[in-house]
Amino acid sequence: MITVKSVEEFEKMAVAGSVVAAVHQAVREAAVPGVTLNRLDEISADIIRSAGCTPSFLGYMGYPKTICLSPNDVIVHGIPDDTVIRDGDVLSVDVGAIYEGWHGDAAFTMAIGDVPDEVSTLIDATEQAMWEGVAQARAGNRLGDVGSAVSAVAAPHGYGVVREYIGHGIGRQMHEKPEVPNYGEAGRGLKLKKGWAVCVEPMFNLGGAGTRVLDDGWSVVTADGSLSAHWEHTVAITKDGPMVLTLPEPKLIAVPA
Repeated sequence: MITVKSVEEFEKMAVAGSVVAAVHQAVREAAVPGVTLNRLDEISADIIRSAGCTPSFLGYMGYPKTICLSPNDVIVHGIPDDTVIRDGDVLSVDVGAIYEGWHGDAAFTMAIGDVPDEVSTLIDATEQAMWEGVAQARAGNRLGDVGSAVSAVAAPHGYGVVREYIGHGIGRQMHEKPEVPNYGEAGRGLKLKKGWAVCVEPMFNLGGAGTRVLDDGWSVVTADGSLSAHWEHTVAITKDGPMVLTLPEPKLIAVPA
C-alpha cells in the first residue's frame, strides 16, 4: 500500500488518468457494428504510446494485449481478438496507462446500437454504483462504506454482484493494497487515509453472481451466461474529499451530506 507523498505524484497519476480517459473516448467513437476488437486495441495502443505513456496491461502476468475488451457475458479480462462487434452487443472496456511510473486505471460499459431496456438499466445502475462508491472513498471512512454503497444499488434490481473480482489500491503498481470489495457493511473494515489512491470497480451481472474463467486463462464470464457490466475509476483520497483521476481533468467529488 503506497501513500502518495506529494501533489506532483498525484499529478502524474492524473496524467496517466487523462490518457485513459482519451482511450475511453476513442473506443466509444470507434466501437460500431463491423469493427473488430483487435482494431479497438490498436487504436488504444496508438493513443497511449503517442501520449508518452506505457500500457499497464500489456505483459502484466503475461497478458497479451493493450486493453481488456469484454463483450456480453464476459465480465472482465477479455482478450481482444478478431471478434466483430455486432448491433445489440454489450462491451466492457478496461484501460490502464503508466506515466513516469504512476498508474491510472478505469473501465466503462457501453451498448452497441439498440439493446433492451433491462440491459440499459444494468449498464446505468453499475455506473451509478461506481459513483456511489466513489463518494464514500474519503479519509476516515471504511472500506465497508464503499462496498455497502455499491451493493445497495444492485439490491433493488436483483443483480448478481461479482465477489471474486474487486477494486484495489493503485499507485506505483496497478494492483496494490487495500482490496476494495463491492460489498460489505457500512462502518466496518479498514479505515481509509488521506494520500491513498484506490480503484472503485463494481461488476454487476443481469443474472447470478457466479463466474468462471475460460480456457484462455484470462476471460472471466458469468456462470449462467447472463450479461454483465463493469465500471471503474481511479480515485485519490485527498483532504478535500475523493478526486477522480481518470477523467480528462481531475474532478473533486462532492461527499454526501
